[in-house]
Order: sequence, then structure tokens, then C-alpha cells
Amino acid sequence: MTQHTTIAVAMSGGVDSSTVAAMLAHQGDTQARGSASVIGLTLQLWDQTRLAGRHGIPDAPKAGRCCSLDDVYDARRVAEHLGIPYYVVNQQERFERDVVRPFVDEYLAGRTPIPCSLCNNHLKFDQLLLTARSIGAGRIATGHYAVNEFDPARGRWILKRPTDLAKDQTYFLFGLTQKQLSRTLFPLGRLTKPEVREIARAHGLALAEKPDSQEICFIPGGDYKQFLTAYLEEQGEQVPETAGELVASSGEFLGRHDGIFNFTVGQRKGLGVSSPSPLYVLNIDPASHRVTVGADAELATRSLRGRRLNWISIPVLTAPMRVKIKIRHRHEPAWAKLEPAGPDEVLATFDEPQRAVTPGQSAVFYDGDEVVGGGWIV
Repeated sequence: MTQHTTIAVAMSGGVDSSTVAAMLAHQGDTQARGSASVIGLTLQLWDQTRLAGRHGIPDAPKAGRCCSLDDVYDARRVAEHLGIPYYVVNQQERFERDVVRPFVDEYLAGRTPIPCSLCNNHLKFDQLLLTARSIGAGRIATGHYAVNEFDPARGRWILKRPTDLAKDQTYFLFGLTQKQLSRTLFPLGRLTKPEVREIARAHGLALAEKPDSQEICFIPGGDYKQFLTAYLEEQGEQVPETAGELVASSGEFLGRHDGIFNFTVGQRKGLGVSSPSPLYVLNIDPASHRVTVGADAELATRSLRGRRLNWISIPVLTAPMRVKIKIRHRHEPAWAKLEPAGPDEVLATFDEPQRAVTPGQSAVFYDGDEVVGGGWIV
């Protein structure tokens, strides 16, 4: 006897999620071992014109940004083409509360946040699963490149890197819980991007050649300083006074800066000081507002601390463990010893020094292709 299930596909308006909808609508859900019906869901997260005209932000939204009105139109068009029900769920208020405002506060505090992980951890999967359940869908499917499998021996859902490592998105998914993983499908995990585009063409999807989005959805042109100023002005707030000293790693005073939010670890340009050799931001001290700069070689460090942890392949870390760690999305995972360092905190010691370990970014731990877990660098 087959079991019927309903799957809600998170449709962003891009080729990946659209292809997932087409695959499930035409082939059924083999993981459900029965027939499946498909519903399309899009979360409307940010009004792309909201800050238009403020502090140089363009009046017309630029193409190539995810979650735009054009993307909603494209997702609706795909749903109509496939003949599946489609819903847009307005989550702008929650997105601002859980993603945009923390992003602003982190930058103002001298850290470098990663909004895509915040969005996945606190909104996309959580809200999509709640919405899916409210309309009778037992699970959701997304266009992320990742693999999700249940391991009976450990009794846990395991998140793995995909076949197409160039499209690996597990770095942004480290915060998913066991409950969320148990109700989520990643149909593209064993496919490459060229194969996905070919499937899209085979299903007659008009956006088969649509480029991938490249920018943070709420940051016009990638200029976060411009966004911070415009957003705070809209909120009736002043940019906090965080001006301070700019010093060399030797302690030598080099000048003054206008605010710590203007800097991120590893930054070279826009330091406001001349030097016969290139200088990079080495450290930002939120308490004293002091920014330390130095040579590129001084960016290398052997350790990091991570907090606000989430574990996937293990229940919790109780003893030192050999892992590979990613400290940025495009960072090649590096070998390290990972060990507990207190309540909800770990210490990672790398075999080789790593460049520009940045507070506010994610550190994701891997055992082979498996995601052990991850946390936020402090």
C-alpha cells in the first residue's frame, strides 16, 4: 500500500528550486515510497525599494539579487507551468527582526555577520516548515546543494556535502536541527549544476539559463556601509559613535578612524592611512574602538573559539575530535583539533595557521563529507 504525501517546495525564483519543483511534480517523491503532491511556497522577505534614494541607494533594484519581486514573478510562472498550487508568504517583519537587525547590530559592534546562515537558521527552514504543516504538507524540499540522510546506527539525520562541491551550501546549513532535517529534502544533492540546468530545459522551464543570484538580498550593490547608514536613518537612529585609534601591530599610532563598522578583519582597502607596504585589518576591539593593522602574514592564526553551537552528526562534543573546519563559504576546510571549552563553546586548534579568522562569521566542522556541526566565531 502506498502512502500519499504532500511536499512544499521552497521556490526562490531561481533555476535550482524551480528544477526541484519540476522533478517532484513529474517524478513523485521516491523518498516517500509513494505518490506525492507538490505545493510551491515563496517567502517574501524584503522590499527591494524600501531604502531607495537614501545615501546613494539606487531607485531601481539591481538584477541578480535573490528574493526580489522579479524572483516571485518567476516562481509563480514556474508553478503555473507545472500546474501546482503556489503561495507567497509575507515574512518581512520577521526577516527584519531576525536577520536584518542582527546584521546591523553585529557590524556596529565590530563583527562581520553572515546573514544567509542567520536566515536559514532562524527563518527559512523554521517558517517554511510551519507554513507547510499549516497547509497540509508533511515535508519541504529546497534547491540547496546538500545531502540529507538518516543513519539508523546513530539514530540521527546526517547532513553531507553534495556531489558538486563547487555549489556546496552546507556551510550555510549548519544550524539545522534534527527535527528540521527529518522533514527536509535536498533533491539536488547528487547532481551537478550543469545537470540541473539540463533537467530544467527538459521540463521546459523558461528560466533554465537564469544566472545565480550573487548579492545579499537586502544590500544594494554589496555596499554594507551605505546600507547601514540608510537603514539607521530610516529608523530614526544615529550611527553610534565608535571612532577611535588606528594602530600598527607594534602599537605605533597611525591615525584615527571614523567608526569600527567601517572595518572587517582581513580588509586592505579604505583604511585611511598610507604605508610603503600593504596593510590589513588584524583586529577590531569593540570596547576601546581601536583598530589594529599589519602585514598580510600577521593575519594568520592557529586557533579560534566558537559559540552558539549546533551539532548534527553527534549529540554533543564531549572529547577532542579531529575535524576539518571551514571559516568562510569559499574557504578550503582545514584540519584542526576541536575540543570543548566550556558551556556551549569550543576551541579549535589548526594544524596550519589560517588567514583572517573573522569574529561574527560561521565555523563549520566536517568529518569527511559529514557536517559534524558548527558555531559562530568570537
